[in-house]
Formats: sequence, C-alpha cells, structure tokens
Amino acid sequence: MLDFLKYFFGKGDAVEFENFTLAHFAPILLAVALIFLIYRYRNSIRDMKRERFFRYALAFGLIISEMSYYWRLIAMPSLDPNPVDHLPISVCGWVAIFGSYMLIGKSQTLFDFSYFWALSGSVFALITPAVITYTGPTRFRYYQFWAEHLLGFVAVFYMIFVHKMRPTFKSLVKAYAGLVVLAGVAYYANCLIGPGANYLFMARPESTPSILDILPSNFALRLLIMAAVISALFFVMYLPWYITNKKNGK
Repeated sequence: MLDFLKYFFGKGDAVEFENFTLAHFAPILLAVALIFLIYRYRNSIRDMKRERFFRYALAFGLIISEMSYYWRLIAMPSLDPNPVDHLPISVCGWVAIFGSYMLIGKSQTLFDFSYFWALSGSVFALITPAVITYTGPTRFRYYQFWAEHLLGFVAVFYMIFVHKMRPTFKSLVKAYAGLVVLAGVAYYANCLIGPGANYLFMARPESTPSILDILPSNFALRLLIMAAVISALFFVMYLPWYITNKKNGK
C-alpha cells in the first residue's frame, strides 16, 4: 500500500504525459460537456431552491484542487517541496481562489478577474500542460492539475449562464491592472530567488514542451511579446460582449 501511495502521489523519471493525446483531450472534452449541460439547463438550475449547493460544491472542488497541490508536496519529501519554488504566484492558482469565492459570494469583482485571467491566461496551460509531463493518468498530479484548471473555466461559465454575469470595459481594465501587478511580483520573485525561479514563465522557456517555447530567451523581447499577446487576448475576450452591447444600444 505504501509503495502504491508513493507511486500515485509521486512523479516519474521519464515522460508520462504527451500533448495532443487522449490523455490531453479527454479532460477538456469532459469540461466542455459539463459547460454545455450548465448552458442547456441554466434556467432550471437558476430556479432551483437549493441552487447555492451547486455553487458551493463547485467552489469546494476548486479550493480542494488548489490546496491539494501543496498538501502533496508536504507529504512527499522526494518532490523537493522547497517553499521558494512553490510560491502562490500563478494565474491559474489565483483563478482557482478567485473563482471559489466568486461562486460563494456571487462577486462581480472576482468574476471580472476570473473571466479574463482564465480565458486569457490559464488557457495556455490547457494547450500545453508542461507541468504534468512526468505525471500521467496513473498519478494524482494529473487529476489535480485538470481539476484545478478546468473547474475554473466551469465556474466562470456557470456564473455567465446561470447568474447572467457579464464583463465590462471596466472589468477588462481592472483585471489587466491586476495581472500587471502579479507580473511585477513574479519578476521580483524571479530576480530575488535567482536561477531556477521562473514564475509566470517570464525568465526563460521551461525544460518540458510548452507553447511558450516559441518565445525568445531574451528577457526584454520575451516580456514584450507576452504583454502584446495577453493584451490582444483580453480585448478578444471582451469583444463579443462589446458587440452585444452595441447591438442592444447599451
């Protein structure tokens, strides 16, 4: 039993997860199906007397998926749980936190952050999940990763479809400013910790396959391209709502 637990909660020495395989697409398709069901039955869910239990369950799942990442590190000394290498400086982690409190309190402000940060930032983790290269479907980390990331998207669309939350231009500005602050914290942490630190993937490409591998290693150029892409994505994510408001004369 002990050997199984060490294996399940540990990681391999060789590649166990490959991009664009069944193990990659299956969780995403499952999340898409769940979002579709939420959309399909949005009115029924909204009118339920105990609708809040749906939100609370989803919020609980988000919090547990985020916290279990750190619990695993603490329980497995072989994973080298160095605190400076695992600081809470990630877009995906904060989307999980913001999303959980958004669901519980039906907070428009936290929706603003969750919407733009998830659809403009966390989406890269879904395209190339570099952090689970050595943990395939037989490992806990594989399921923790997908739960943390995909439940954030489910939470955002739940609030859109069921509670009719909408982003505004002020939402865009607020979320973008927050991301700039987080990027500043990540840059400071990378400089302070030195070699090995790569929060928000700003310092260098990862050693495992990632969509960010196409970026140059030069810091200034890398930062400029990342800022341009993120800025474009923020506006793309707001564009459908802008067009809708224009059509409705708002």
